[in-house]
Amino acid sequence: MAEPPVDEFALIAELFVPLTGGHPAARGLSDDAAFLADQPGCDTVLTVDAMVAGVHFLPDDPPDLIARKLVRVNLSDLAAKGAEPVALLLAAAFPQDVTAPWLRAFAAGLGQDLATYRTVLIGGDTVATPGPLTLSLTAIGRVAAGQGLARSGASVGDDIWISGTIGDGSLGLRAARGELSALSDSDVAFLADRYRLPRPRVALGPRLIGLAGASMDVSDGLVQDLGHLCRASGVGARIEAGLVPLSDSAKRAVAAGLVTLASLLSGGDDYEVLFTASPEAAFAVAALSAELDLPLSKIGSIGAGTGVVAIGSDGQTLDPAQGGWRHFRAGS
Repeated sequence: MAEPPVDEFALIAELFVPLTGGHPAARGLSDDAAFLADQPGCDTVLTVDAMVAGVHFLPDDPPDLIARKLVRVNLSDLAAKGAEPVALLLAAAFPQDVTAPWLRAFAAGLGQDLATYRTVLIGGDTVATPGPLTLSLTAIGRVAAGQGLARSGASVGDDIWISGTIGDGSLGLRAARGELSALSDSDVAFLADRYRLPRPRVALGPRLIGLAGASMDVSDGLVQDLGHLCRASGVGARIEAGLVPLSDSAKRAVAAGLVTLASLLSGGDDYEVLFTASPEAAFAVAALSAELDLPLSKIGSIGAGTGVVAIGSDGQTLDPAQGGWRHFRAGS
């Protein structure tokens, strides 16, 4: 009998957590980043994300946008830890038939966002591959010693907050594939742009230090990522689905029957910051939202127990499509 497919997180726990040797920087491989206390008064934050053609972007996406998305998904992890970006390392496996103009456009896109986010490329490696384009970026950030935000800081009674809007990333993939022709051209363009060019909340992250209990970015779906945060913190969560912020384009997609609200709660590629804070911090969070001109929406609360429950406006429990994206899914 063939072995069932491996669950991504079970694989990490079984095979790779033992390799950390219990080093405190690794945090048991349960967070988005590692923290090294390597200099007085400051922690170095390290995170790495990989992108593969056909999985994280469309193979025919413009090379400059592929490069910019690579930068942004990594800076999103740093932002959710409260860290300021310092430098990046790039590992790239380019297809053997890649052209010089394609590579120049890729490098130009990379340079554009390095300038935008005031960071630099300090090293890496490039190889040729017969397989799909595969890219990996390691982002290095810095935060005051002991102040970095983690998934594990949520407490019973905390409010749950999200930046920006949810669902645009997953809808944007469908828009980029030409699957949302029922929407206006402007809605399709807006959603495709949100998929190809996420907005890392680099101004927000450091300002959450002292306000947020736990924090992470939403890459694999709101429900699934909130589930990770709950497991790390040993708590449960309740989401009020009607409070989850949607863009006008996403609202029109729901109204047109192209997508359900439940499915948007599990869609990936939003790269918004999900965080918890005590109810007493609500005024300060609202003030920060106004100062940054960035919507910060309270969508639920942390409670005792385990797991995430999403409640619709009719009071019924929603079923958000098994939680979200996983690269390996047991039994699938």
